[in-house]
Amino acid sequence: MEPTTLTTDRLDLRPFAPADEDEVYAAVQDPDIQRWTMVPSPYAREHARAFVGELVPNGWRDDSGYSFAVRLGEGGPLVAAVGVHVHEAFGEKSYEIGYWATKEHRGHGYMTEAVTGVARWAFTELGAVRLEWRAEVGNAGSRAVAEKAGFRFEGLLRASLHRSGTVRDSWVGALLPSDLGLAPALPYLPSAAG
Repeated sequence: MEPTTLTTDRLDLRPFAPADEDEVYAAVQDPDIQRWTMVPSPYAREHARAFVGELVPNGWRDDSGYSFAVRLGEGGPLVAAVGVHVHEAFGEKSYEIGYWATKEHRGHGYMTEAVTGVARWAFTELGAVRLEWRAEVGNAGSRAVAEKAGFRFEGLLRASLHRSGTVRDSWVGALLPSDLGLAPALPYLPSAAG
């Protein structure tokens, strides 16, 4: 897919580029980002360089992931990162969202605004029928953002996150197009137990 730019009321979202290396490196030095996300820890300069110079452009090129730098207005400071990761099994694609916010820009609703904007894009442009959110159990900040963006909590997945030579439990939730007032790409037939 061609890289795309999104805008919300306050934010400019565009694919990460090599020029973002310094800001990504600085942001991910935050112990909370390293604790609660799947970034390498410790996070070295080479990790930031590979992320903005290889991982992000490759993801857009081969449709395996779409990562956005979230800025406060056009040309403003980096406030967050949002990525949609594509998983494929048995010829069907599924989509998972992940995100982090810079320490100094938490608590202003930017993350919820960005996640909602990217979710709308995933449903309308990628044809996603479901967008999953996962976070390690205990990551209350990520769960609060997901719930504010409309994700419904669906449960706990035991031993589902591999991290630092261990497996950990994660929460899982999902957002459907109808949760945002959008038409689904495929008809949805919910269970009678609903």
